[in-house]
Amino acid sequence: MSVKKVILNINGEITNSGLLINLPDDLDDLLKTASCELNITARRLFLEDGTEIKDISYIRNRDKIYFSEGEDFKHSPISVGSNSDWITLNVGGKLFTTSKRTLTNSEPSSMIARMFSEDTGGYLSPSSLDKNGAYLIDRTPTYFEPLLNYLRCGQLVYDKNINPEGILEEAKFFGIESVIPILEQCISKQKQNRDNLPLTRRDVIEALIKSPHSAELRFQGVNLSGADLSRLDLRNINFKYANLQGCNLMGANLSWCCLERADFSHAVLDTAQLLGVKSLCANFEGVTMRNCNFKDPAGFRANMEGVNLKCAILEGSDMGGVNLRVATLKHANLKNCDLRAAVLAGADLENCDLSGSDLHEANLRGANLKDAAFELMLTPLHMSQTIR
Repeated sequence: MSVKKVILNINGEITNSGLLINLPDDLDDLLKTASCELNITARRLFLEDGTEIKDISYIRNRDKIYFSEGEDFKHSPISVGSNSDWITLNVGGKLFTTSKRTLTNSEPSSMIARMFSEDTGGYLSPSSLDKNGAYLIDRTPTYFEPLLNYLRCGQLVYDKNINPEGILEEAKFFGIESVIPILEQCISKQKQNRDNLPLTRRDVIEALIKSPHSAELRFQGVNLSGADLSRLDLRNINFKYANLQGCNLMGANLSWCCLERADFSHAVLDTAQLLGVKSLCANFEGVTMRNCNFKDPAGFRANMEGVNLKCAILEGSDMGGVNLRVATLKHANLKNCDLRAAVLAGADLENCDLSGSDLHEANLRGANLKDAAFELMLTPLHMSQTIR
C-alpha cells in the first residue's frame, strides 16, 4: 500500500500551505499527530468540503484535512493553496466583497491591511467568521463604505447626508492615515459653512421660549438675513451689528430693542411696533415700514440718529418725537407721517416726500430739504424750524 500524504490545517484558518505529513494507519494516531504539529487538542477532523471523517480509509493522498477541538467545521473563504484574492467582509451586518490587494496595497501599515496581509499571517481568528465564511467586523457600514471606496480608487467620495466625523472615527480605528487630513479639512469647511448660515424663525422661537420675558436676549452680530420673524414679540432684544437683510418683520414688536448699526436693508417692517428703539447708525435702506408706531405714550423717544433710511417707505407711520438727527432720508417716502416734535436737524431730506405729514414743532434746522415735497401739510412750517 502506497504512503498517503495529507495537509494538516486548523479548522477555518487561512494559510498559504498546510503542514504536509505521512498519514498514519489509525485515526487516533492522526489526532495525536495533529495535536502535536498544530499545537491544539485535536478531537474532530473534516475534509475540505466539511465532511467529518470517522474512518481514516476515506482519506485520499494529498487531501487537505481540517482539525477542530470539538467545534463544528467552518468554511474558510479562501481555501488553503488557493490563489483567490477575493474576500467578503461582514461589517455591522452589511456584506462587502473586495480583494485583499485593495485592503493591503494602499495603506500597508493600517490595521485593516495587517488583518489580511500574508506577510503578517493575519489577525482574524476562526471566531471572526460568520456562518457563510465572511469576516465579521463590528463597525458601522455607513462610515466604512466610503473608506473602502477610498482604498479602491484613492478618492474620498461620500453621500452629503453622511456625517464626515463618523468617517473620520472609522479611519482612525482602521489606521487609514492618509485620509485623516482630508476628512479633517472637510469637517472644518462644513463647520465654517454651518456657522455662516443664517438663523431661522424656528431658531429664534426656540430662544424666545427658553428665555424669560424679563431676560435680555443677545442676538448681537447674528446672521438672520431673510428670516421670517413676522408677528413675533421681540421686545428688549439686542440686535446690535446683526444682519437682518431682507427679513420679514411685518407686525413684529421690536420695542426697546437695540438695533445699533444693524443691517435691515430691504426688510419688511410694515405695522411693526418700534417704541423706544435704539438704532443709531443702523442701515434701513430700501426698507418698507408702512404704518409703523414709534411713539411711546410714556414719552420715551425712539433714537434713530444717523440712521440710513434712503429710499425707505414709512408712509402713515407714527413717528412723533423720534430722533432722526443727521439721518439720511434721500428719496424716502414719509407721506402722511406724524412727525410732531421729531428731531430732523442736519438730516438729508433731499427728494424726500413729506406730503400730508404733520411736522408741528419738528426740528428741521440744518436739514437738507432740496426738492423735498411738502404738499398738503397739516401744519405750515415755520422758518425757525429750518434755520440753525
